[in-house]
Amino acid sequence: MKWTDVQEIGIQLSEAHPDVNPEKVNFVDLMRWVMALPEFNDDPKHCGERVLEAIQQAWIDEVA
Repeated sequence: MKWTDVQEIGIQLSEAHPDVNPEKVNFVDLMRWVMALPEFNDDPKHCGERVLEAIQQAWIDEVA
């Protein structure tokens, strides 16, 4: 998975952290949790605020 796979990342985060409200996650933790996903393999330098916002929104949409 790469940073651009926001939908898949959102799904995996919702499964990995079922008791977490994605609206309350700060971007530092979000980035760390994404990089810890087993299938994730991308350069941290390719991540930015817009990418994290998109991932957070995909996660919110997944749990809604």
